[in-house]
Amino acid sequence: MNRVSLLVALAYVVIGVVFSALLRSVDVHVSRLAAWVASAVVAAAQIAYEHYRLASSPRATAWHAAAAVALGAFGLALAANVHSWFAATPAHQSRLLLALVAWPVITAVPAFVAALVAALVLARVSPRA
Repeated sequence: MNRVSLLVALAYVVIGVVFSALLRSVDVHVSRLAAWVASAVVAAAQIAYEHYRLASSPRATAWHAAAAVALGAFGLALAANVHSWFAATPAHQSRLLLALVAWPVITAVPAFVAALVAALVLARVSPRA
């Protein structure tokens, strides 16, 4: 994992927490859609940066993107656990503890596939600087 992946993972956590907090009064579907769009922009920026600036291979790009997604998902699961502890809602505590492992796994696999496809397409159609 490189520094870019760590920054992207932090961006995913910030997006998740901020959109959840700021858009609580808005329809939950709008909030989720906005967070997904913002996360997709961050993911696309990471893939482009890896391709053009770092000249990473498609496999390395996919690995770094998946690692960022997994770490971001872990951060969000950790934030959900912390929120649950402070909100004194122990009813779902076992599920939230499971999320610390499940969310990174569930998100990293499709992120790897999507980033690999995107990086392979970029490698074929766009020359590097």
